[in-house]
Amino acid sequence: MKIIVPMAGRGSRLRPHTLTVPKPLIPVAGQPIVHRLVKDIAKVIDQPIEEVAFILGDPAFFGDDVVESLTKLANDLGAKASIYRQDQPLGTGHAIMSAKESLSGPAVVAYADTLIRADFNLDEDADAVIWVKQVDKPEAFGVVKLNERQEIVELVEKPESFVSDLAVIGIYYFKDIAVLKDELQHVLDNNIINGGEYQINDGIKGMMAKGKVFKTGQVDEWMDCGNKAVTVETNGKMLGFLQADGEEQLVDASVVLNNSKIIEPCYIGKDVVLTDATVGPNVSIGNGCVLTNTTVKNTIISNYSTIKNANLDDAMIGNYVEFDGAFKTVSIGDYSVLN
Repeated sequence: MKIIVPMAGRGSRLRPHTLTVPKPLIPVAGQPIVHRLVKDIAKVIDQPIEEVAFILGDPAFFGDDVVESLTKLANDLGAKASIYRQDQPLGTGHAIMSAKESLSGPAVVAYADTLIRADFNLDEDADAVIWVKQVDKPEAFGVVKLNERQEIVELVEKPESFVSDLAVIGIYYFKDIAVLKDELQHVLDNNIINGGEYQINDGIKGMMAKGKVFKTGQVDEWMDCGNKAVTVETNGKMLGFLQADGEEQLVDASVVLNNSKIIEPCYIGKDVVLTDATVGPNVSIGNGCVLTNTTVKNTIISNYSTIKNANLDDAMIGNYVEFDGAFKTVSIGDYSVLN
């Protein structure tokens, strides 16, 4: 089994954080989004992972440190890491074809701006599976249309009238991804463009037109990381799941508590010092942070930041930030100083 991970986009809705950190590397519950996504997929597939192919964008933005961390992520799963570059932001189909050398055999394609909780049961009768989540407002999403055999027969983007309430979440399985590769090559060769881009959906439609069977897979939780508000919400949900699972140590043994308390669930990294602080619930704090005279909940703080005299709720703080003040709801990028 292979995992194909397009992650070239910078994530404009998560600025200012994504001005310096690619969105898939924004931390949620102490780990970058893409790390949690790949690990969770590998876990629920319950099959040996042969290769993880990452499609990155501009090397100036996705540099050597990113390549190193992704290579380690794949290697820790016992898999080969393949790194590809999408030289232009020309859509989902174009991104996948940037990794054409890896497009053979069974594979999962997963876009690295979402997290899931699911039990992946791969239907052996299906040529492909598209994972979906039942939603209240399907007109805001791409949805699938099913026939009487519960097979997917159409993909409809933001339907004006009701088609179904099963939204596509951006995770796909292909029994042989080479079939998708052939269809996407046809899309590129014939300049089939939707919304100014080459889309995976046009490759999927080509497979359907040739009789390939698509089934749905459903997830228990679909957690978006598209902007600050939903990323903070996702962080809290993931912390709750991890606490219930009991498989990860969420508070590092090196954390120093000086007249401070932690209200679970929280993730607190290495060498964090808390003085006259109340932390939690639903807080993630990266390595090397120092919090003094501070109350914080429902918040993500990245690495090596110093927070003083603060009352934070629903906030995101970047790396190496110095924050001193009475601000409450904030979103601060890396290397900022507020006092």
